[in-house]
Amino acid sequence: MLGFLFSRFSKDLGVDLGTANTLIYTKGRGITINEPSFVAINTRNGQLLAVGHEAKAMLGKTPPHVTITRPLKRGIIADFEVTEKMLRYFFEKAHREHSFFLPRPRVVIGVPLEITEVERKAVGDAVMSAGAYEVHLVEEPVAAAIGVGLPISEPIGNLIIDIGGGTTEIAVISLNGVVTAKSIPVAGDEMNRNVMQYARDVFNLLLGERVAEEVKIMAGSAVLLEERIEVPMRGRDLLSGLPREIIVNDDQIREALARSVKVIVESIKSILEITPPELVSDIYRRGIILTGGGALLRGIDRAIADGTGLGVKIADDPLSAVARGTGLLLEDKKLLKDVALPPSDKMM
Repeated sequence: MLGFLFSRFSKDLGVDLGTANTLIYTKGRGITINEPSFVAINTRNGQLLAVGHEAKAMLGKTPPHVTITRPLKRGIIADFEVTEKMLRYFFEKAHREHSFFLPRPRVVIGVPLEITEVERKAVGDAVMSAGAYEVHLVEEPVAAAIGVGLPISEPIGNLIIDIGGGTTEIAVISLNGVVTAKSIPVAGDEMNRNVMQYARDVFNLLLGERVAEEVKIMAGSAVLLEERIEVPMRGRDLLSGLPREIIVNDDQIREALARSVKVIVESIKSILEITPPELVSDIYRRGIILTGGGALLRGIDRAIADGTGLGVKIADDPLSAVARGTGLLLEDKKLLKDVALPPSDKMM
């Protein structure tokens, strides 16, 4: 009863709990939280030191007793306790300026495709332990499709590709359900590792994860660019052990990312091969929609279009599509009932 009373003073929240970033949509206010899914913990006393941008800024720069962790791996909770602390911090931050009560929100949260019953329960339990009054789970491609305004309730084939941090999720959606789908562990994090491996193999340079990500963002591309891009890449020389800086260009970074881009394109083609022909006809006419942070890689839409022969469009603000979709579901109880996954014991 007390939880219900607190929920009356809480704002409903839509959550995109991503491997790389966590976004929270607050009902009536839009997206209020957009921070990296990083947490800094003092291992001596278990104290939470920093979350989000502050924690990511500490990456690779901490003393031995401070651990920087990402509690999600490939979209799945890898550390329950840290995930709970991170969510509780974000829930309280979302309510800080608008409520004097501890938040007890109703939460709609996106989860990966192919999530198991045990993993679904872990997400629900983490959200409830973080302070939620009620939790609804929705598959991330479905939430993304709603967020970008696709007519998923109609008998029309919608092909959406969500390129996140840990996974790329490919789904054909019709009549509020996923018809064919595939989730692959090749996305933003894997591309960062591609850059790190390329620097090691070609230049004998050891890069940190943050530097590799920055280089990918500044110079990464999936197709040949009209204008050449050159950026500095700094790390430790594996031969001398000393710091070294080199200048790399977009051709080299594109070569580093080529394998991951190819895997994504081939996975899309494999889904099209098993999709019912009537839906394939719709997709041919309507094209493919890209969401997620990976959709911002230069030329990824052209690479997919060249590989599939289909039109490809990058959604407006692709990084926030899942969060916006969960936010829209807060307003539409009927649609939420149709698309939400069956609840586990703890989710009301």
